[in-house]
Amino acid sequence: MTTPNDPFPPSDFDGWAETYDAAVPATTGFPFTGYNEVLRTIVRLAEPRPGHSVLDLGTGTGNLVVPFAQAGCECWCTDSSEPMLAKARQKLPSARFFLHDLRADLPPELDRKFDHIISAYVFHHFPLDEKIRIIQSLATYHLSPNGRLVIGDIAFPNQEALEKVKTEAGDEWEDEFYWLADEAIPALENAGFKVEFFQISSCAGIFLLQK
Repeated sequence: MTTPNDPFPPSDFDGWAETYDAAVPATTGFPFTGYNEVLRTIVRLAEPRPGHSVLDLGTGTGNLVVPFAQAGCECWCTDSSEPMLAKARQKLPSARFFLHDLRADLPPELDRKFDHIISAYVFHHFPLDEKIRIIQSLATYHLSPNGRLVIGDIAFPNQEALEKVKTEAGDEWEDEFYWLADEAIPALENAGFKVEFFQISSCAGIFLLQK
């Protein structure tokens, strides 16, 4: 779905693949404050078990999905950057990987239901209405009954909390479509989801969604 005016082309992430694993987990400031805890909490909330099927959206270098594979899950992973996928394949040769833009329909090979749909640091690229559209489609067509959709991302309780971090971040700040929990929770509930939100750090939160 990439267009000439695409604000988030895959090329923006291609060059990051070589340094991502060294740089991001060690970052203590915005936008990755709490990164490692976000990944650990997503795994805990999903409650993976051997034989469960997992779809990781925007897998990057595979950091989030590795613990699911270690728990005995069958793993499917998508990303819009081929260099990122190449790094993930090195970590998880048994997983299935797909070059895919989350704004488009999933590839036909993923036309199935999953016990868990997970994602980390991806959805802040989309406005709230597009977030909801994507999530609704995933839950309707790709989430098993009683399945869990767990999204960790750059998120704030409200606009006031965002503005505080924005001031503190200074030149490190970039304006994107960050989650505001006080807006997102009612929108997700209106879309038919049971929602739990967990604020992990000053700029990171997790949404646990069930139909």
